Amino acid sequence: MAAVLAFAAHPDDVENLCAGTLALLRQRGHRLVIATASAGECGSTAYEPAETAAIREREGAAAAALIGAEFRCARLPDLAVFNDDDARRRVTEIIRWAQPDLVMTAAPADYHPDHEATSQLVRDACFAAPVPNYRTGPAAALETIPHLYFMDPVGGRDREGVRVEPAFAVDVSAFLPIKRRMLEAHVSQVEWVAKQHAIADFAGSMEAWSRHQGQRFGVEAAEGFRQYRHHPYPTTPLLQGLVGDALLTPAGR
Repeated sequence: MAAVLAFAAHPDDVENLCAGTLALLRQRGHRLVIATASAGECGSTAYEPAETAAIREREGAAAAALIGAEFRCARLPDLAVFNDDDARRRVTEIIRWAQPDLVMTAAPADYHPDHEATSQLVRDACFAAPVPNYRTGPAAALETIPHLYFMDPVGGRDREGVRVEPAFAVDVSAFLPIKRRMLEAHVSQVEWVAKQHAIADFAGSMEAWSRHQGQRFGVEAAEGFRQYRHHPYPTTPLLQGLVGDALLTPAGR
């Protein structure tokens, strides 16, 4: 059994981009943790920041529970996630607590500054997690750097609109209903996404993107990933092996 940590910027990011893969992994018996850098307290037109944060953490925990995952939040400020020492220690402590074999995180280039900062934070925290003299809290240092994977950026493009191609994808066709249920647990975000992003159908937009990626790989729905393989991060294809026959590779690879 592997331990898998999906570490994104805000509650609902994981549900949009990799919840289908997490549900598949849970079905196969692996242990799951979903974590966020921020509680997303800026994402509301109806509530003050502290109340919004509490609501969104509850929604995140409820969504995670649908696939038997635990939920944690580093409680960094929304729209102010930066790759600094305090943030890195908080993220490293969560990684140490989760003891993951494999970590999924945000794409390095994405439309939202918190997504990009979280990607850098998680990358660097994975490096720091096995370093015992980098003190973060009660959790024990990891034995080794975990395998690291980047999810698709939102909409599959960086902030300049350039397409970001996944190195591989996972067939999540059978898990699209639970992925939708997980996203729908974020009730507070329906009004906010309609206002800020001009997306009237929050869950429908997620489904459309999942189906779009699936069409590119010849299946009903898919989620894309890239593995971070730079020294000294692990290079063996752990996630690819865990998903087994659900692995999708681009033509010619």
